[in-house]
Amino acid sequence: MAVFSNQATLSYNGNTTNSNIAYGEILDVLSVAKNAVDTSYSTNGLLTYVVTVRNTGSSTVTNVTLTDNLGGYTFGTGTVYPLTPVESSVRLFINGVLQPNPTVSAGPPLTISGISIPAGADAVIVYQANANQYANPNVGGTITNTVTVTGNDITETLTASSTVQAETEPLLSITKSISPTQVVDNDSVTYTFVIQNTGNTAVTASDTTSVTDTFNPILTGLSATLNGAAFTAYTYSDSTGVFATTPGAITVPAATITQNSTTGAYTVVPGTATLTVTGTI
Repeated sequence: MAVFSNQATLSYNGNTTNSNIAYGEILDVLSVAKNAVDTSYSTNGLLTYVVTVRNTGSSTVTNVTLTDNLGGYTFGTGTVYPLTPVESSVRLFINGVLQPNPTVSAGPPLTISGISIPAGADAVIVYQANANQYANPNVGGTITNTVTVTGNDITETLTASSTVQAETEPLLSITKSISPTQVVDNDSVTYTFVIQNTGNTAVTASDTTSVTDTFNPILTGLSATLNGAAFTAYTYSDSTGVFATTPGAITVPAATITQNSTTGAYTVVPGTATLTVTGTI
């Protein structure tokens, strides 16, 4: 809300005198709230935001525009934006009823315009954005983005912010390859499993990570290595071909995260663990 004041001057016979200062207050008929549906993010992860604009006045407020700064922050001599909006995701609801799509410009900043809010109504704007290479993926990293609301008959700019944290957990993937790819009976074959961790937290024994596989054709004379060293923490049935590492025997370091000193972009180099299993067909 905005407070205003003014003072009158009385002139007579070459003299002047001032009145008291009168104060008034302009009550805001609009209020805004902004929430992130997701509480955490990962690189390239999708975030959903909900902005609610309430009109408590007695008349329609027109030409309302929402501007989201996409979490922009100063880096070097410029500004980088850790969120990339998904233009097609924008939806507008008035009192829960889906409306025609408003006008959207991805920016940055993101602008959503052409909104009219009837008296006593709530406008809910839902949209999504991806955490990009400028989003800090380190432990303790955050994205705080602020939405600004302007429009006809809005005397004071309204803002609302929300903050999400970087995910603090391992993010694992696994790939498998075979060498050689062409074999005959009684040939030796090696399966290689590469486990990658793009998360900011290492995989430890307490995570009870395990690799299982069923070898077909069944292998005999099995041997294994983990990161080049002999590995025996597994079970294997040469009657069924079922192979399983002991839960917790495989650990994977956290990713190495660096920020480019020129562009501000983060680079994630996965931590890896390589398991090989060799046997005879």
